[in-house]
Amino acid sequence: MALPVVGKVLLDTNVLIDFLRAGLHTEWVLGGQGTVVRFISAVALLELRLGADTPKRKKAVDRIQQAFQSGRTLGLTASTLDHAGRLFRAMHGDASGLSDRLGPMNDVLIALTAREIGATVITNNLLEFRRIAGKLPGLKVTTP
Repeated sequence: MALPVVGKVLLDTNVLIDFLRAGLHTEWVLGGQGTVVRFISAVALLELRLGADTPKRKKAVDRIQQAFQSGRTLGLTASTLDHAGRLFRAMHGDASGLSDRLGPMNDVLIALTAREIGATVITNNLLEFRRIAGKLPGLKVTTP
């Protein structure tokens, strides 16, 4: 169940992909949520760029990037990366049981970035982000 969201939000990559593939969540991606202040993580942009393998997809990612005002694309600091490594290890150990480490690490990075600015993560991947929130007090997560 989605919580009423006010203030800052950070969009997870899957919300952006839903927008690109099916035109969903337009108000979250392009604006129109009243007093909500929207942010995008540089990690989500990285994930989108990795999938932008045609000119049409590249233009679509450009459109998303342009939808966020200056200063609304959040990068990673050295302390965020350090914390991510520690948090990932606490959650997954040496990650030998994971077939994919990139996806879970990206989720950790997005979660940490959101918590650092006091934003709610808007995601369709509630299970994973709630697992992260169990190790990251103060992280707020909801669906679009």
